[in-house]
Amino acid sequence: MSYKYILASASPRRRELLSRLGIPFEVHPSGEEETITQTDPAMIVEELSRQKALSCTRSLPEDDILVVIGADTIVAFQGNVLGKPKDEKDAAGTLRLLSGRTHQVFTGVTVCRGGRDPQYFTFHEKTDVTFYPLTEKEISAYVASGDPMDKAGSYGIQGIFAPYVREIRGDYNNVVGFPLARFYHEMKKRKLL
Repeated sequence: MSYKYILASASPRRRELLSRLGIPFEVHPSGEEETITQTDPAMIVEELSRQKALSCTRSLPEDDILVVIGADTIVAFQGNVLGKPKDEKDAAGTLRLLSGRTHQVFTGVTVCRGGRDPQYFTFHEKTDVTFYPLTEKEISAYVASGDPMDKAGSYGIQGIFAPYVREIRGDYNNVVGFPLARFYHEMKKRKLL
């Protein structure tokens, strides 16, 4: 069976990663308000990815060949979720907190097969990221670049922040925003690719 794939995310990073599989897909971001009822970072990303995928599936025509992919990424330090910065001061504070330390990046993925009674599965991936110690000058210059302002944890590993990342334990693409290899193997196992 040939499926029609839908990415329920406006993230350019997820779009770029998914395109590496060579499968055609359309982008239909979920417009529904997200609600968090969990406290564990792994469960939060699973919950949010599920909401995105199911919301998008409900907004599309009922079709058994539709496969909707929802994803959500968060950064956590010592069990606390670090969201996108509110302003430059907040971004600098987050970078000071993570300087010289290890934190976790969680991405949840839900794949929903459309139709009258949508079937779905959800998983999450966790990656440990360690930063080198950052100086105030380095933090100020990075914040002034504007790069951290739309990113969970106030940094983007794939951009100009790369020189400050000391170590990664786990999937690099997960930190960018989509655990591509795990996704590929989960889809292959279920014969959805």
